[in-house]
Amino acid sequence: MTSVALTPALAPLAARVCPWLVDSVAPDQDEPEDGVVRAMTLVLRLERDAPTRTAVLESAAAAALALCLDERAGPDGPWFDAVTAWAGAGRIRKLSRRARTAHWRAVQEIDGVTVGELVRALVPGPVDDVPHEVRRLQIGGTDLPPDEPGPPLSACSPSARPVIWLSPEVEQTVGKAAAQVGHASMILATVLAAEGADPARALDAAVRPASREDWARWAEALAADHDGRTAWDEYGIAPVRDAGFTEVAPGTVTCVAAR
Repeated sequence: MTSVALTPALAPLAARVCPWLVDSVAPDQDEPEDGVVRAMTLVLRLERDAPTRTAVLESAAAAALALCLDERAGPDGPWFDAVTAWAGAGRIRKLSRRARTAHWRAVQEIDGVTVGELVRALVPGPVDDVPHEVRRLQIGGTDLPPDEPGPPLSACSPSARPVIWLSPEVEQTVGKAAAQVGHASMILATVLAAEGADPARALDAAVRPASREDWARWAEALAADHDGRTAWDEYGIAPVRDAGFTEVAPGTVTCVAAR
């Protein structure tokens, strides 16, 4: 089976997250062949009058995927080389930084995509060679208190909105969670596209904390599922397993994306 809508940014993910849907082989390397570590920076707008945690996370999920689906990241676009070099690595990294006022305005001049005036996803590049406007932004201090966003309803249909469910067993700062939901939206879009569905549907993903009951049920399914197919076919979920660089142990499932 072959995909019909996988973009250059999503195609390398398909062999890892939905191998039963594609005819390619997952890359073996954890690092790129050229040895350059690349990451997508997510700049979170955290003004003194801070937005809600849910609003920031939903904007982060949408911004990361929006950049991947942007025509500028396509074969004829100016971002193609940068995005494909990043996406083709064994692990797709994201880093979150916080900004406000003049610093937030400054990063709007750097190539990327802004969603909700809360998060700007920047075109990926080497982690040790970032613009001055980004380097001066802090990575820490991104925590926001939990909020109560209510049911993840769509404006059109209560059942039409995908949801990224955060693990109730893993404590994550907003910065860490932003990176994780960015991974989740990309993974969800990849599986949808590999099935021949519209990957842009994942742009509307809600972000919610999972109940312990649901999480226990999903965790059991994921533990017995070597390639993800059963979890997707039976529960409609695709997991994000963290590489373990910050905050959590390698292999930890931080969230699941649910169609």
